[in-house]
Amino acid sequence: MEGKPIIKKMVDITHKKSTLRIATAQATVKVSKPETIIAIENNTVPKGNVFAMSKAAGLLGVKKTPELLPDCHPIPIEFTEINYTIDGLNIIIDFTVKTIYKTGVEVEAMHGASIVALNLYDMLKPIDKGIEIHHIKLIQKHGGKSDYNKDLGQSLSAVVIVCSDTIAAGKKQDAAGKTIINKLEALAVNILDYLVIPDEAALIQEKTKMYVSRGVNLIIFTGGTGLSPRDVTPEALKPLLHRSIPGIEETIRSYGQQRTLYAMLSRSVAGMIEDTLVLALPGSTKGAAESIEAIFPEVLHLFKVAQGSRHEENK
Repeated sequence: MEGKPIIKKMVDITHKKSTLRIATAQATVKVSKPETIIAIENNTVPKGNVFAMSKAAGLLGVKKTPELLPDCHPIPIEFTEINYTIDGLNIIIDFTVKTIYKTGVEVEAMHGASIVALNLYDMLKPIDKGIEIHHIKLIQKHGGKSDYNKDLGQSLSAVVIVCSDTIAAGKKQDAAGKTIINKLEALAVNILDYLVIPDEAALIQEKTKMYVSRGVNLIIFTGGTGLSPRDVTPEALKPLLHRSIPGIEETIRSYGQQRTLYAMLSRSVAGMIEDTLVLALPGSTKGAAESIEAIFPEVLHLFKVAQGSRHEENK
Protein backbone atom coordinates (compact mmCIF):
# COMPACT_ATOMS: atom_id res chain seq x y z
CA MET A 1 0.00 0.00 0.00
CA GLU A 2 3.01 2.30 0.44
CA GLY A 3 3.08 5.10 -2.10
CA LYS A 4 -0.45 4.31 -3.29
CA PRO A 5 -2.84 7.29 -3.15
CA ILE A 6 -5.99 6.88 -1.07
CA ILE A 7 -8.85 8.50 -2.96
CA LYS A 8 -11.99 9.68 -1.23
CA LYS A 9 -14.72 11.13 -3.41
CA MET A 10 -18.38 12.04 -3.43
CA VAL A 11 -20.61 9.68 -5.42
CA ASP A 12 -20.76 10.79 -9.07
CA ILE A 13 -24.35 11.64 -10.09
CA THR A 14 -23.54 13.55 -13.29
CA HIS A 15 -24.93 10.66 -15.39
CA LYS A 16 -28.30 10.69 -13.60
CA LYS A 17 -31.49 12.35 -14.81
CA SER A 18 -33.44 14.97 -12.90
CA THR A 19 -36.85 13.60 -11.91
CA LEU A 20 -39.42 14.34 -9.24
CA ARG A 21 -38.11 12.88 -5.97
CA ILE A 22 -40.31 12.52 -2.89
CA ALA A 23 -39.51 11.06 0.51
CA THR A 24 -41.42 10.91 3.78
CA ALA A 25 -39.68 10.12 7.06
CA GLN A 26 -41.16 9.63 10.49
CA ALA A 27 -40.01 10.18 14.06
CA THR A 28 -41.86 9.60 17.32
CA VAL A 29 -41.50 11.65 20.49
CA LYS A 30 -42.89 9.93 23.56
CA VAL A 31 -43.72 12.06 26.60
CA SER A 32 -44.06 10.57 30.07
CA LYS A 33 -47.31 12.13 31.30
CA PRO A 34 -50.67 13.33 29.95
CA GLU A 35 -50.08 16.83 31.35
CA THR A 36 -47.38 17.39 28.72
CA ILE A 37 -49.81 16.69 25.90
CA ILE A 38 -52.36 19.01 27.50
CA ALA A 39 -49.76 21.79 27.74
CA ILE A 40 -48.95 21.37 24.04
CA GLU A 41 -52.60 21.44 23.00
CA ASN A 42 -53.35 24.48 25.19
CA ASN A 43 -50.18 26.27 24.06
CA THR A 44 -48.98 26.75 27.64
CA VAL A 45 -45.47 25.32 27.27
CA PRO A 46 -43.08 27.96 28.74
CA LYS A 47 -40.78 28.00 25.69
CA GLY A 48 -43.62 28.82 23.30
CA ASN A 49 -45.69 27.15 20.60
CA VAL A 50 -44.09 23.72 20.40
CA PHE A 51 -45.38 22.63 16.99
CA ALA A 52 -44.75 25.95 15.22
CA MET A 53 -41.21 26.31 16.61
CA SER A 54 -40.34 22.71 15.83
CA LYS A 55 -41.64 23.10 12.29
CA ALA A 56 -39.39 26.14 11.81
CA ALA A 57 -36.43 24.16 13.18
CA GLY A 58 -37.16 21.32 10.77
CA LEU A 59 -37.35 23.67 7.79
CA LEU A 60 -34.01 25.20 8.69
CA GLY A 61 -32.43 21.82 9.42
CA VAL A 62 -33.42 20.05 6.23
CA LYS A 63 -31.68 22.72 4.13
CA LYS A 64 -28.44 22.16 6.04
CA THR A 65 -28.30 18.39 5.50
CA PRO A 66 -25.32 18.47 3.07
CA GLU A 67 -23.41 20.76 5.46
CA LEU A 68 -23.58 18.12 8.20
CA LEU A 69 -23.43 14.83 6.28
CA PRO A 70 -20.34 14.85 4.06
CA ASP A 71 -21.53 12.52 1.31
CA CYS A 72 -24.91 14.23 0.78
CA HIS A 73 -25.14 16.33 -2.36
CA PRO A 74 -26.42 19.91 -2.11
CA ILE A 75 -29.86 19.79 -3.67
CA PRO A 76 -32.73 22.25 -4.10
CA ILE A 77 -35.39 21.68 -1.43
CA GLU A 78 -38.54 22.65 -3.33
CA PHE A 79 -41.23 21.50 -0.91
CA THR A 80 -41.55 20.37 2.69
CA GLU A 81 -44.56 19.32 4.72
CA ILE A 82 -44.62 18.52 8.44
CA ASN A 83 -47.58 16.78 10.04
CA TYR A 84 -48.08 15.98 13.72
CA THR A 85 -50.31 13.24 15.09
CA ILE A 86 -50.94 12.80 18.82
CA ASP A 87 -51.57 9.19 19.79
CA GLY A 88 -51.82 8.84 23.56
CA LEU A 89 -48.42 9.90 24.90
CA ASN A 90 -46.80 9.67 21.44
CA ILE A 91 -46.28 12.61 19.11
CA ILE A 92 -45.76 11.21 15.61
CA ILE A 93 -43.92 13.46 13.17
CA ASP A 94 -44.26 12.91 9.40
CA PHE A 95 -41.76 14.94 7.37
CA THR A 96 -42.09 15.04 3.56
CA VAL A 97 -39.53 16.54 1.16
CA LYS A 98 -39.85 17.04 -2.61
CA THR A 99 -37.38 18.11 -5.26
CA ILE A 100 -36.76 17.76 -8.97
CA TYR A 101 -33.16 16.65 -9.12
CA LYS A 102 -30.75 13.80 -9.88
CA THR A 103 -30.69 12.20 -6.46
CA GLY A 104 -33.24 11.33 -3.80
CA VAL A 105 -34.25 13.15 -0.63
CA GLU A 106 -34.54 10.26 1.84
CA VAL A 107 -31.71 11.48 4.05
CA GLU A 108 -33.04 15.04 3.95
CA ALA A 109 -36.47 13.84 5.10
CA MET A 110 -34.97 11.77 7.91
CA HIS A 111 -32.74 14.65 8.98
CA GLY A 112 -35.74 17.01 9.00
CA ALA A 113 -37.79 14.59 11.12
CA SER A 114 -34.85 14.23 13.51
CA ILE A 115 -34.48 17.98 13.97
CA VAL A 116 -38.21 18.40 14.60
CA ALA A 117 -38.04 15.63 17.22
CA LEU A 118 -34.99 17.18 18.88
CA ASN A 119 -36.64 20.60 19.02
CA LEU A 120 -39.74 19.05 20.59
CA TYR A 121 -37.49 17.43 23.17
CA ASP A 122 -35.68 20.70 23.88
CA MET A 123 -38.89 22.69 24.32
CA LEU A 124 -40.63 20.09 26.46
CA LYS A 125 -37.81 18.99 28.75
CA PRO A 126 -38.42 21.79 31.32
CA ILE A 127 -41.88 20.34 32.04
CA ASP A 128 -41.21 16.63 31.36
CA LYS A 129 -37.95 14.87 32.26
CA GLY A 130 -39.01 11.54 30.81
CA ILE A 131 -39.23 12.38 27.11
CA GLU A 132 -37.85 9.84 24.61
CA ILE A 133 -37.27 9.95 20.86
CA HIS A 134 -38.19 6.72 19.04
CA HIS A 135 -38.17 5.14 15.59
CA ILE A 136 -36.66 7.65 13.17
CA LYS A 137 -37.30 5.88 9.87
CA LEU A 138 -38.08 6.27 6.19
CA ILE A 139 -41.76 5.69 5.43
CA GLN A 140 -41.79 5.99 1.65
CA LYS A 141 -39.84 7.30 -1.32
CA HIS A 142 -40.60 7.90 -4.98
CA GLY A 143 -38.56 8.95 -7.99
CA GLY A 144 -35.50 7.73 -9.84
CA LYS A 145 -34.88 4.37 -11.48
CA SER A 146 -36.24 2.38 -8.56
CA ASP A 147 -39.73 3.43 -9.66
CA TYR A 148 -39.38 1.57 -12.95
CA ASN A 149 -39.83 -2.16 -13.21
CA LYS A 150 -36.50 -3.90 -13.39
CA ASP A 151 -38.05 -6.56 -15.60
CA LEU A 152 -39.19 -4.16 -18.35
CA GLY A 153 -36.64 -5.69 -20.71
CA GLN A 154 -37.62 -9.29 -20.12
CA SER A 155 -39.11 -11.02 -23.17
CA LEU A 156 -37.84 -8.20 -25.44
CA SER A 157 -35.37 -8.80 -28.28
CA ALA A 158 -32.85 -6.39 -29.76
CA VAL A 159 -30.35 -6.03 -32.58
CA VAL A 160 -27.40 -3.64 -32.41
CA ILE A 161 -25.96 -2.42 -35.72
CA VAL A 162 -22.78 -0.37 -35.96
CA CYS A 163 -22.66 1.92 -39.02
CA SER A 164 -19.04 2.78 -39.76
CA ASP A 165 -16.87 2.54 -42.88
CA THR A 166 -13.74 2.48 -40.72
CA ILE A 167 -14.86 -0.28 -38.37
CA ALA A 168 -16.39 -2.32 -41.21
CA ALA A 169 -13.00 -2.18 -42.97
CA GLY A 170 -11.26 -3.50 -39.86
CA LYS A 171 -9.26 -0.29 -39.30
CA LYS A 172 -10.80 0.39 -35.89
CA GLN A 173 -12.43 -1.60 -33.09
CA ASP A 174 -16.03 -1.00 -32.11
CA ALA A 175 -16.71 0.22 -28.56
CA ALA A 176 -20.03 2.08 -28.94
CA GLY A 177 -22.01 -0.98 -30.03
CA LYS A 178 -20.61 -3.09 -27.22
CA THR A 179 -21.47 -0.37 -24.71
CA ILE A 180 -25.07 -0.44 -25.93
CA ILE A 181 -25.16 -4.24 -25.67
CA ASN A 182 -23.88 -4.15 -22.08
CA LYS A 183 -26.63 -1.72 -21.13
CA LEU A 184 -29.37 -3.76 -22.78
CA GLU A 185 -28.17 -7.00 -21.22
CA ALA A 186 -28.23 -5.35 -17.79
CA LEU A 187 -31.93 -4.69 -18.45
CA ALA A 188 -32.52 -8.35 -19.39
CA VAL A 189 -33.07 -7.55 -23.09
CA ASN A 190 -32.18 -10.51 -25.32
CA ILE A 191 -29.53 -9.57 -27.92
CA LEU A 192 -30.40 -11.48 -31.09
CA ASP A 193 -27.68 -10.05 -33.29
CA TYR A 194 -24.77 -7.63 -33.40
CA LEU A 195 -23.19 -6.57 -36.66
CA VAL A 196 -21.01 -3.92 -38.27
CA ILE A 197 -21.88 -2.46 -41.66
CA PRO A 198 -20.49 0.42 -43.77
CA ASP A 199 -22.33 3.73 -44.08
CA GLU A 200 -24.52 2.70 -46.98
CA ALA A 201 -28.16 3.82 -47.02
CA ALA A 202 -29.35 0.82 -49.02
CA LEU A 203 -27.68 -1.62 -46.63
CA ILE A 204 -29.11 0.19 -43.58
CA GLN A 205 -32.61 -0.08 -45.05
CA GLU A 206 -32.13 -3.71 -46.02
CA LYS A 207 -31.06 -4.73 -42.51
CA THR A 208 -33.87 -2.72 -40.92
CA LYS A 209 -36.57 -4.34 -43.07
CA MET A 210 -35.13 -7.80 -42.47
CA TYR A 211 -35.17 -7.51 -38.66
CA VAL A 212 -38.61 -5.87 -38.63
CA SER A 213 -39.94 -8.81 -40.65
CA ARG A 214 -38.51 -11.15 -37.99
CA GLY A 215 -40.45 -9.34 -35.27
CA VAL A 216 -37.46 -7.90 -33.40
CA ASN A 217 -38.63 -5.47 -30.73
CA LEU A 218 -35.71 -3.06 -30.84
CA ILE A 219 -33.20 -2.14 -33.53
CA ILE A 220 -30.44 0.22 -32.45
CA PHE A 221 -28.03 1.79 -34.91
CA THR A 222 -24.92 3.55 -33.68
CA GLY A 223 -23.00 5.79 -36.05
CA GLY A 224 -23.83 7.79 -39.13
CA THR A 225 -25.82 10.49 -37.31
CA GLY A 226 -23.31 13.31 -37.75
CA LEU A 227 -22.89 15.78 -40.60
CA SER A 228 -20.12 14.29 -42.72
CA PRO A 229 -21.03 13.32 -46.31
CA ARG A 230 -21.06 9.60 -45.34
CA ASP A 231 -23.39 10.08 -42.33
CA VAL A 232 -26.59 8.79 -43.92
CA THR A 233 -28.29 6.78 -41.16
CA PRO A 234 -31.11 9.32 -40.53
CA GLU A 235 -31.81 9.70 -44.27
CA ALA A 236 -31.97 5.92 -44.64
CA LEU A 237 -34.28 5.32 -41.68
CA LYS A 238 -36.77 8.19 -41.76
CA PRO A 239 -38.62 7.08 -44.93
CA LEU A 240 -39.20 3.68 -43.29
CA LEU A 241 -40.72 4.95 -40.06
CA HIS A 242 -44.47 4.62 -39.58
CA ARG A 243 -44.36 6.87 -36.50
CA SER A 244 -41.60 9.16 -35.35
CA ILE A 245 -41.15 9.74 -31.59
CA PRO A 246 -39.78 13.28 -31.23
CA GLY A 247 -39.75 13.11 -27.42
CA ILE A 248 -37.07 10.41 -27.46
CA GLU A 249 -34.94 12.41 -29.89
CA GLU A 250 -35.34 15.57 -27.80
CA THR A 251 -34.43 13.75 -24.60
CA ILE A 252 -31.26 12.31 -26.12
CA ARG A 253 -30.10 15.68 -27.39
CA SER A 254 -31.04 17.54 -24.21
CA TYR A 255 -29.18 15.04 -22.03
CA GLY A 256 -26.13 15.18 -24.27
CA GLN A 257 -26.17 18.98 -24.53
CA GLN A 258 -25.86 19.24 -20.75
CA ARG A 259 -22.61 17.28 -21.00
CA THR A 260 -21.05 18.48 -24.24
CA LEU A 261 -21.96 21.47 -26.39
CA TYR A 262 -21.41 19.43 -29.55
CA ALA A 263 -24.48 17.26 -28.87
CA MET A 264 -26.63 19.75 -30.81
CA LEU A 265 -24.90 18.55 -33.99
CA SER A 266 -26.08 14.97 -33.59
CA ARG A 267 -29.08 13.80 -35.62
CA SER A 268 -30.46 10.98 -33.52
CA VAL A 269 -33.62 9.28 -34.80
CA ALA A 270 -36.39 7.46 -32.95
CA GLY A 271 -39.54 5.90 -34.36
CA MET A 272 -41.68 2.83 -34.87
CA ILE A 273 -41.87 0.51 -37.86
CA GLU A 274 -44.90 -1.68 -37.15
CA ASP A 275 -44.17 -2.96 -33.60
CA THR A 276 -40.41 -2.40 -33.76
CA LEU A 277 -38.70 0.56 -32.11
CA VAL A 278 -35.84 1.86 -34.25
CA LEU A 279 -33.18 4.13 -32.76
CA ALA A 280 -30.22 5.81 -34.45
CA LEU A 281 -27.63 6.96 -31.90
CA PRO A 282 -24.25 8.70 -32.16
CA GLY A 283 -21.25 6.60 -33.13
CA SER A 284 -18.84 7.81 -30.47
CA THR A 285 -18.59 5.61 -27.39
CA LYS A 286 -19.40 8.52 -25.11
CA GLY A 287 -22.29 9.71 -27.28
CA ALA A 288 -23.79 6.22 -27.46
CA ALA A 289 -23.42 5.68 -23.71
CA GLU A 290 -25.00 9.03 -22.86
CA SER A 291 -27.87 8.43 -25.28
CA ILE A 292 -28.62 5.08 -23.65
CA GLU A 293 -28.43 6.65 -20.18
CA ALA A 294 -30.83 9.37 -21.30
CA ILE A 295 -33.71 7.11 -22.35
CA PHE A 296 -33.30 3.70 -20.70
CA PRO A 297 -34.98 1.95 -18.97
CA GLU A 298 -37.96 4.32 -19.30
CA VAL A 299 -38.22 3.95 -23.09
CA LEU A 300 -38.98 0.24 -22.69
CA HIS A 301 -42.31 1.23 -21.15
CA LEU A 302 -43.67 1.77 -24.67
CA PHE A 303 -43.66 -2.01 -25.25
CA LYS A 304 -45.72 -2.50 -22.11
CA VAL A 305 -48.19 0.11 -23.36
CA ALA A 306 -48.35 -1.53 -26.80
CA GLN A 307 -48.89 -4.99 -25.29
CA GLY A 308 -51.68 -3.58 -23.11
CA SER A 309 -53.36 -2.00 -26.15
CA ARG A 310 -53.25 -5.27 -28.08
CA HIS A 311 -54.68 -7.10 -25.07
CA GLU A 312 -57.63 -4.68 -24.99
CA GLU A 313 -58.20 -5.07 -28.73
CA ASN A 314 -58.31 -8.87 -28.39
CA LYS A 315 -60.95 -8.86 -25.63
